[in-house]
Order: sequence, then structure tokens, then C-alpha cells
Amino acid sequence: MTQRDVSGWAVGWTWFAAVMMWLIGGFHAIAGLVGIVDDEFYVVTQDYVFQFDVTTWGWIHLIAGVIVFLAGVALLSGQVWARTVGVILAVVSILANFAWLPWYPFWSIIMITVNVFVIWALTVHGRDIDTVRAA
Repeated sequence: MTQRDVSGWAVGWTWFAAVMMWLIGGFHAIAGLVGIVDDEFYVVTQDYVFQFDVTTWGWIHLIAGVIVFLAGVALLSGQVWARTVGVILAVVSILANFAWLPWYPFWSIIMITVNVFVIWALTVHGRDIDTVRAA
């Protein structure tokens, strides 16, 4: 087995991805708890594509937020499933920002670029975090 070179940039981007997953997971979990605790807090529109109850949306956000947060924590321990979740979330974010490109072009381009770097770090150098932790 040969020794791989550790990329400091990739480890930094892996940490960035993990911290972003912590924040996003935490924000989604808080939004979910608010929807579960207080059905009247969020404004419900008449003709929305997804016709869920506010409490249902709350549970969806809470569960998704906890999964994202835990994946962010596991990302720093080198778990493959966490890298997979991180890549999937980055791809979803790229698609969402591409859809928002006509309304927020500058921000969308920045977010697409950051997500591409996160995908690169998690797929090419995702195991480097283990090498740094072991040293």
C-alpha cells in the first residue's frame, strides 16, 4: 500500500462541508420544531404544490435536519455514508441554485461554485480527514 499525499485544501473544504451541514441541520431542526409546536406560526398558502399539514412539514424538517446534522458530525470521522449524504446535498443545492439563477445570479453562481468545491473535497480527498486525525 502506498502513502497518499494529504491535501490541506481538501481537508479544509471537508471541515467547511461538515460545519455547513451542522448549521443547515440545526436550522432545519429548529424550523421543524417550530412547525410541530405551533401550527399557526407558518403562513399556509392556498394553492401550493405540496399540500402537507404544517405539522407534517415540521416533522419532515426535523427528521431531515437531524440526519444532515449527524452526517456532518460523522463526516469528520471519515464515514463514507456521511460523504455520500454531503455529496447528495451539494448536488441538490446546485440544482436549486441553478433554478434560482434568473432571480439571484451572483449568489447562485457563488453557491454553485462552493458546492462544486465541496463535492470535489468529499469525493477526491474525503479520506484525508482520517489521515490528519490519525497523525
